[in-house]
Amino acid sequence: MSWRENPRWAVYGRRGLVVALTLVTVQNGASAAGGRYLSLGPAVGVLCGVALLVRRLPWPVAPLLTTAATAWWGWPTMPLLLVALFDLAARRRARIAVGACAAVLGANLLTVPEFSLWTPQQYGSSLFLLLAVVGGSWMGNRRRLVRALTTQVEHLRIERELREEAARTAERSRIAAEMHDVLAHRLSLIALHTGVLTTRADGLPDQVGRRLTLLRTASTEALADLRDVLGALRDPDAAPAVTAPAPVLREVDDLVAQARAAGQRVEAHLDGRPRQAPVAHRLAVHRLVQEALTNARKHAGGAPVTLRVDYRPPATTVEVGNAPGARSADTVASGFGLIGLRERVAALGGELHAGPDGSGSWRLTARIPHPPGSEQNGART
Repeated sequence: MSWRENPRWAVYGRRGLVVALTLVTVQNGASAAGGRYLSLGPAVGVLCGVALLVRRLPWPVAPLLTTAATAWWGWPTMPLLLVALFDLAARRRARIAVGACAAVLGANLLTVPEFSLWTPQQYGSSLFLLLAVVGGSWMGNRRRLVRALTTQVEHLRIERELREEAARTAERSRIAAEMHDVLAHRLSLIALHTGVLTTRADGLPDQVGRRLTLLRTASTEALADLRDVLGALRDPDAAPAVTAPAPVLREVDDLVAQARAAGQRVEAHLDGRPRQAPVAHRLAVHRLVQEALTNARKHAGGAPVTLRVDYRPPATTVEVGNAPGARSADTVASGFGLIGLRERVAALGGELHAGPDGSGSWRLTARIPHPPGSEQNGART
């Protein structure tokens, strides 16, 4: 914020101006009284200056005092009257300011004081009074406009934060649904079959029976822990999404084939086997590639896309880049898809970076580390 937009500097500047004009008024009053500072003229100037400085006084006090003093005395107190007229016009009281100008000019015309506003130039004072009213109206409108724009910007900022939070919440709910559909089913099967085996463990060695019981207990506890994790991921105030389709473990090849069928030029490089990565990683890769191809189709139509996916330990990596292209005319940029992807990757302990690479191209990179022990499990699969 610049010093012109800082309210504190505006208040200090006005106070300094009023003090300077009050000193000028006192000096003019003393000169008109033959050099006597303890006279009525300087006292009236000090009184008007104090009325303009004290903000807790009722608003009509300062305009009435400065108007009466200028109507009785003339141009020595006119600088303070200009400040009062400026304040009135800035606070949407321009009609009262115009009335005060008419009253002062009329009183000086009828009474003809020693320092009349009509002398030495007949209309010079009228021009200064008019400028004070016009300047105050302009400044008041500018302040109100700046205040309205500031409020609007703040509302837009809050609205964007709410949308980003909604995108994160939706992505967490989607992750929870995918974890439930992929993992809960398998854990339930393990618990079911181990439960059946434990009921028929009479002919099995004791060590095998104990291991079956332990396996069934562990799978049951894993299901309970999974429900707790899903409850933390889901929004407790939101109803479960019934229209969202169940997640499908589709491979990247299917997405590439669909993109090519739609006319998109995609060069894919896949390293490793999808089964070398955990199921959650494969779901994340599916979402990352899907979002990247969609964004490239929207924002860089006709541009070639390069895709690299590596499932091999110690981390699943995804890199998608596209050259500049023609942007679709009906594309509305929101950025909330990337927010959801970043939330998903962060939930798996990874990092996601997306943005221009300096040459006009767009690049998305993600790295999701494998959990400990997944290398051996992937080798066995």
